[in-house]
Amino acid sequence: MFWTEKYRPKQLKEIVNQEEAKNELLKFVKNFKKQKKKAVLLFGPSGTGKTAIVYALANDLGLEVIELNASHFRNKQQIQEIFGKTIHQKSLFAKGKIIFIDELEGITGQEDRGGLQAISDLIEKTNYPVILACQDPAEEKFRSLLKKVEKIEMKPIDEYSITKLLARIANCEKLKIPPETLKKIAEESKGDARAAIIDLQVFSITKILEIGQREKEEKICEALKKVFTSFEARNAFDSVELDIEKIFLWIDENLPFVYRGDELTKAYEILALADLYKARITRRQHWHFLSYVYDLLSEGIAFSKKKEKKVFFCKEPTRLLKIWIANQKLEKKKGIAQKLAKKTHTSIKEALKEVCLFKKACIDKNFRDAFVKELDLTEDQKNWLCE
Repeated sequence: MFWTEKYRPKQLKEIVNQEEAKNELLKFVKNFKKQKKKAVLLFGPSGTGKTAIVYALANDLGLEVIELNASHFRNKQQIQEIFGKTIHQKSLFAKGKIIFIDELEGITGQEDRGGLQAISDLIEKTNYPVILACQDPAEEKFRSLLKKVEKIEMKPIDEYSITKLLARIANCEKLKIPPETLKKIAEESKGDARAAIIDLQVFSITKILEIGQREKEEKICEALKKVFTSFEARNAFDSVELDIEKIFLWIDENLPFVYRGDELTKAYEILALADLYKARITRRQHWHFLSYVYDLLSEGIAFSKKKEKKVFFCKEPTRLLKIWIANQKLEKKKGIAQKLAKKTHTSIKEALKEVCLFKKACIDKNFRDAFVKELDLTEDQKNWLCE
């Protein structure tokens, strides 16, 4: 389970560094029927708790949260059908509800023309509080919407608060991590609590602390902005200090937020072709051809669009952490299989098939203790058996 979900604040008092925002949002929802404006816009950098504060508030007031993601709306008609029904229907499980529309930046492009206007019109008809969220409300496309909403700013979280949060999580996970390491992770996060928690979870698995990780993310976002918004994308990834596999993940995560229709189809075809070339280059060790893969990822993706884009909203790929965790779990499983193969005089391939059966048998503590002792398993391998 991701720690960002496991340790998401359950109550408003658990939200750190956002006292003014908490008070304003609580006041808005409690006095919703008396409010002239029927929606608020939460804005601020990534990782400041925009989603967390909505769910914490709902828990405190016994309300249901109906969450919609703006990036899933493809046109005005979809918004009217989905959002239009939601603003009138009663809650099934609570005394009331909050309608939460996240990642408002996701509404972009020709096919979404009229999308923000549709949301703006429907806000005036809602029977329930509407909370919108975005990073930068100063974008030109939000101008008409801003007239109908109250704005609440979510500020970057200070380093001290993030360090305390990381220390609490480390304590709950029974991890012995030096205070200076927690402080370094907090510094690297630059006010992004979610990024700090992800870095802590990755560190707990790999014991590797990547210094300058946030700078790397800023560089990849700058490169992606060049690729997604302009046609001047040649050598866009030259200054990006990330493995090419991670560049693929960043592109894959962000494409649906920028391209639509035929543009998106063509871009994914280019991405798939680049992945095919990369696989062949890796298999045949023809590394001098790797430049062609970078050309496809930069100019190929750039020229998949019909015209230049004005706005790009950079989203960190959630799959990165999943891959880290999956790889580490697989390594533990392989390690056990190697020891099992040696003890039973079988191949590692055969032992891998049996490991899961032994894991099920390890539900019994006596069997597990004997198995761990017989194979001389490490603490990490023992923990994998107990998962």
